[in-house]
Amino acid sequence: MSKSNKKIGFLTAFLSIMAAAIGVQKRENMERDLNAINPIVYVFAAILFLIIFIGSIILVVNLVVPKQ
Repeated sequence: MSKSNKKIGFLTAFLSIMAAAIGVQKRENMERDLNAINPIVYVFAAILFLIIFIGSIILVVNLVVPKQ
């Protein structure tokens, strides 16, 4: 296995998705992600990120908007 085709762990994929979401992804990490053997890890990490992101938006809105 070459360096660019090694397995990617879930935490690495999740951190990569978080970095890409805020726009601070390094080019070498982006290329590593694009050459990953198993893209399913990125799919599950992206779904988890989406759930956390939407949940945090709902939480902030509930804290800011007064209840009637």
